[in-house]
Amino acid sequence: MIAEFGHFALILAFAVSVFQMTVPMIGAARGWQGWMDSARPAAMVQFLLVAISFIALTISFVTSDFSLKLVYENSHTAKPMLYKITGVWGNHEGSMLLWVLILALFGAAAAVFGDNLPPTLRARVLAVQASIGAAFFAFIIFTSNPFLRLVTPPFDGRDLNPLLQDPGLAFHPPFLYLGYVGLSMAFSFAVAALIEGRVDAAWARWVRPWTLAAWLFLTVGIALGSWWAYYELGWGGFWFWDPVENASFMPWLLSAALLHSAIVVEKREALKSWTILLAIMAFGFSMIGTFIVRSGVITSVHSFANDPARGVFILGILAFFTGGALVLYSLRASSMTAKGVFSPVSREGALVLNNLLLAVSAFVVFVGTIWPLVAEFLWDRKLSVGEPFFNKAFTPFMIALALALPIGAIMPWKRAVIARAIRPLRGAAIFALAVMLLVFAVSTGRSSIAVVGAGLGAWLIGGAVAELLHRTGKSGLSRLLRLPRADWGKAIAHSGLGVTFIGIGLLTAWQQEDIRVAQIGQPFELGGYDFTLRQVEEVEGPNYISTLATIDVGRDGDPVASLHPEKRVYPVQAMPTTEAAIDNGVFRDIYVVIGDAQENGGWAVRTYIKPFANWIWAGAILMALGGLVSLSDRRYRVAAGARRSEVKTKAVPAE
Repeated sequence: MIAEFGHFALILAFAVSVFQMTVPMIGAARGWQGWMDSARPAAMVQFLLVAISFIALTISFVTSDFSLKLVYENSHTAKPMLYKITGVWGNHEGSMLLWVLILALFGAAAAVFGDNLPPTLRARVLAVQASIGAAFFAFIIFTSNPFLRLVTPPFDGRDLNPLLQDPGLAFHPPFLYLGYVGLSMAFSFAVAALIEGRVDAAWARWVRPWTLAAWLFLTVGIALGSWWAYYELGWGGFWFWDPVENASFMPWLLSAALLHSAIVVEKREALKSWTILLAIMAFGFSMIGTFIVRSGVITSVHSFANDPARGVFILGILAFFTGGALVLYSLRASSMTAKGVFSPVSREGALVLNNLLLAVSAFVVFVGTIWPLVAEFLWDRKLSVGEPFFNKAFTPFMIALALALPIGAIMPWKRAVIARAIRPLRGAAIFALAVMLLVFAVSTGRSSIAVVGAGLGAWLIGGAVAELLHRTGKSGLSRLLRLPRADWGKAIAHSGLGVTFIGIGLLTAWQQEDIRVAQIGQPFELGGYDFTLRQVEEVEGPNYISTLATIDVGRDGDPVASLHPEKRVYPVQAMPTTEAAIDNGVFRDIYVVIGDAQENGGWAVRTYIKPFANWIWAGAILMALGGLVSLSDRRYRVAAGARRSEVKTKAVPAE
């Protein structure tokens, strides 16, 4: 009965979304206040109904209701409770229900916190948001119903994909979806502004917090996915350039560009057309990610479904919203005239360069991701585009971005003199040079990647500190503490990017690896550490059987750690997984993987020494923290001054 109640709530939410996308839009066009005001309660009711539907599905998973087909195919009575809950979104149907739940959540948030928006713009934003919801409600109800019953309920389920039974993957999808779907708000603001025929500083102030929140969640989601791949898959890497990884990375790059572009619209009333285009494309690439994961066109460990019919439906949604928005954009582009004039050598010019580098980087990732499909479709050739291509094509743009960021951030608006602008960065340059020389001295005979990565990271961190000090002037600590939170957030985020650069550069260049057949009791050495395989035993988990090894690690005769790598087999799905054992440290990780038993009585063991590995995810945490600090700035949360800007700015009449 609970499942039927959830299904009914989902259908009602679909009906409410259809009402919300039509009535407020008509009201905004006709100037009918009551019709426009109906958008806010409709958005909140829609969210409530989707929440009821999601809770009903969660209850079905928690209680192991195997009369539901989805529960039967993705759960098991012996599965730990955490994975019974996360099994709700560890599949195609449940993940789409989570998608529309978050979509409705953002719509409800815009309704609650949109008091400062003009009534017509608010009504149109909520109507566009509801139209996206209506499309995905139809997709779920007609092709991906999570509440289908089985005629004869089985006694137990097929279990969840073992790779998804992990804390990292439990929280990775919700954060990623909060980022993906969060970009729908920027899209809705862009389309609403195009319909109204007005893009101004007030609009940029309103759209920035939503974009910042989406970028923040995407940062956390991508970092969690990378961290999971690092310790769960047993291959020792942090990024594989997998198509689904790329599908989340492209919106991240474009949303970062959108954040910086909106600053120029807000401060200088320039780059209006470009900012609108970025808002459309950022969400468009989010839907491309949804298509890749669920269409089956690309094989990936991340894929949820292999159903061409569903893929065609999502492709239709993508074409309708992205294509429709681009058509509207082409009709309105001439009305979005820039007001601010600036020199190429200025903060505006630096932000334009920032946008070009980020956008081209996203395009490079897109080409590398989609090219195998194009080659197969046009020439019937099987191609693989992997790490070598991305390293050569993508890395130069990131190096240029890192070099330009501190200089652009410290430049004055409108017009700047390079020599005067970079003067406050002398200390940062000296710091970066010193770090490069230190790394060069330590890494003689090794790859130059370490020197470049560490130098760029130090330049970004030193530049962020130099900018804060420059903004305080001679006022000292008191002025530093009174700086707006957005300034602090920017400095923290840029520093986080620097920390990630250092981690990637040093890990790539200094990593050490050893693959061998280890005999029990016989030590071996790697990177100054001694490793001894003590024992291998069979243990039984709640829903798996594990081959558990004990490997002692020492250095100079002193014990360092006792590691326990595993090979698990989940009997229900007959699928093995690798559980790496990692001794985490600030400056290095000791990473051990146990393999199969060998004929001579030994065991295959892979051992890594990974310098500065955790700096990669520490940098991501800092970037997300910087976004959170900026988001807490009251100017962005309530769009302070927006009404004043609205009064001063003459609206472009709608055609």
